[in-house]
Amino acid sequence: MTLDWNHFTPWTSLAGGLLIGLATALYLLGTGRIAGIAGILASPLRALLALGTTAPQRVPLLFIAGLLVAPHLWQVFAPMPLATVDVGSTALAVAGLLVGVGVRMANGCTSGHGVCGLSRFSLRSLVNVLAFMGAGALTVFVLRHAL
Repeated sequence: MTLDWNHFTPWTSLAGGLLIGLATALYLLGTGRIAGIAGILASPLRALLALGTTAPQRVPLLFIAGLLVAPHLWQVFAPMPLATVDVGSTALAVAGLLVGVGVRMANGCTSGHGVCGLSRFSLRSLVNVLAFMGAGALTVFVLRHAL
């Protein structure tokens, strides 16, 4: 494995990590809840299905709005990185469904377990992150080397 030193961006990576840490800490301090994206997305959806939006549902909606606005704010400082997808829409749909099933089985997503759970020394989060990473590494190995 080699590093692409021309595109290695330690300062922007550090800034991004600090901003993620700050956002999750502020969310925890402000709401008393973990900043797991799956839970934050599910909260307003549950309220919509119950045909009513209560005051506590505004905070997750604002958090989601921040996630949607952040890339546009980033463009003020630097160009957006080029994103490429090497698979078709069917593979993306299957992958999305599998991720959704995994999130439900693990009672949380990578942000909830990886960012917030590990920082709280949660054993359950450690096991889930190892499972996420292991499954991802195995998938890449199978798709790139075995098939």
